[in-house]
Amino acid sequence: MVNPDSNSPNYTHHIVKPSSDFYATFSEVEILEIIDALEVRCEIPLKYSYKGKGAKIWDNFYQKYIIPTWYRTSNVEIELLNNNFEYLNGGNEVCSKVNIIDVGAGNSYPIKKYISRLNKLGKVNQYIALDISESLLNISQKNFYNWFPKINYINGTLDIENACIPKALLENKPNKNQANLENSQIINIILHLGVTIGNHHNRARVFTNFRKSMKKNDFLVLTNEIGSNSEWNGQARGGCDYHAENIYKWIKSAIGIKSEDCELVRKYDSLRDSVVANIKLLHNYTITFNIQGVEKNVRFSADDNITIWRHHKFEISQLQQELEQAGLKLVRYNTNKYSSHIIVICQVANIRESA
Repeated sequence: MVNPDSNSPNYTHHIVKPSSDFYATFSEVEILEIIDALEVRCEIPLKYSYKGKGAKIWDNFYQKYIIPTWYRTSNVEIELLNNNFEYLNGGNEVCSKVNIIDVGAGNSYPIKKYISRLNKLGKVNQYIALDISESLLNISQKNFYNWFPKINYINGTLDIENACIPKALLENKPNKNQANLENSQIINIILHLGVTIGNHHNRARVFTNFRKSMKKNDFLVLTNEIGSNSEWNGQARGGCDYHAENIYKWIKSAIGIKSEDCELVRKYDSLRDSVVANIKLLHNYTITFNIQGVEKNVRFSADDNITIWRHHKFEISQLQQELEQAGLKLVRYNTNKYSSHIIVICQVANIRESA
């Protein structure tokens, strides 16, 4: 809403237009969703921060956190996957090969060690990288070809919040080097790593789309932070620190908001039960979008907040409840040594409905 005291001599109202970089990065459908999210909940969905220049921001951030330090000997995701390798090595009675379907693959670093161990056992049928960002998929492809030139690699764009995994990727066909392998001997292991499940606006829809993408014996593997969001101590770390800071710099530039007219505010949002990072506007703003020659204005008042980053921690009981509501069953979970992060392994609860 625009400040009602617009006749005041101190009233300042800025009208801005997104940059050419903004229109080059997002499709018309994505821009319409961004406009809707801004109007309805004052938010630019975090999933769009991985596109365009955001891909490099994420790649830099993740590589920063895979470097061992005196207080962190390994990346928590890599550690959790490694600790559950025996359960996820495809060595059970129902399969001899696995397809690794990596949803939100990013730069594919989290799965490097896991696939290396699987490959030594001859278990990998193919690796399928899916992400909303074509730029990140390009990084993934380059990395994977360098690491595993003999493993069949496929990638494709997917917004798991709005769509299921394409059925063509779930048919469990042997790759060209496994022509004599029966389909029944291959299962899908679907990964959703990077604590990404806690970043989604509509987690229920994401869980449901995963369940609809799964068949009997398939696994869904998730990682996330655990604990109480409301106990956040106000100290930014990890994604809330480096990643949110760089998204803030990119988004305000792409949208056209001047640095002196806004500030980055991180806080606990009780309505969303999440820690968020917001662009707090210091003046009244109108952002004018142009879609096929038609202008669409979104207005904000001074002190309005635009959410650009979010993360939700789970209590284990809440996570299990959300999984069950989507038709998934939790078959295994464990935490890292600090009990700050969790890995969850799920299967479909109702086979007939998901077949």
